Amino acid sequence: MDAKRLKDIPLFAGLREEDRAAIAGWADEVDVPEGKHLVDQGRFSYEFFVILDGAADVLQDGKRLTSLGPGDVFGEMGLLGEDQLRTASVVATSPMRVIVMLGRDFAAMERSIPKVAAEIQTICRERTRGALAD
Repeated sequence: MDAKRLKDIPLFAGLREEDRAAIAGWADEVDVPEGKHLVDQGRFSYEFFVILDGAADVLQDGKRLTSLGPGDVFGEMGLLGEDQLRTASVVATSPMRVIVMLGRDFAAMERSIPKVAAEIQTICRERTRGALAD
């Protein structure tokens, strides 16, 4: 993936150029068609996503919880040990372009660039608080 694209994503924008280059080496950019299930509730978690373009719905037990768009992340909770199984499904509602990082690469990023891992953990905590409030 092109490290320059990461500069436009809030999660990675404040990083040093060499950190973005490392992340680009661990990640892939993938095109996703509308209707594609990116993750399915109840399945094992082994990848993390960042949306570059397009939109997706988050569904839990078939109920729409929210919509995601450019800059949003998902799939991180299982990789951070919050839950090994997916707690929701994510389905593309338009053609999408996403960054995908496998669990082993996500772990390497956590060790090498703890600032990003800390930001992702903050996102997890906010989501968990939001889910508990509902």
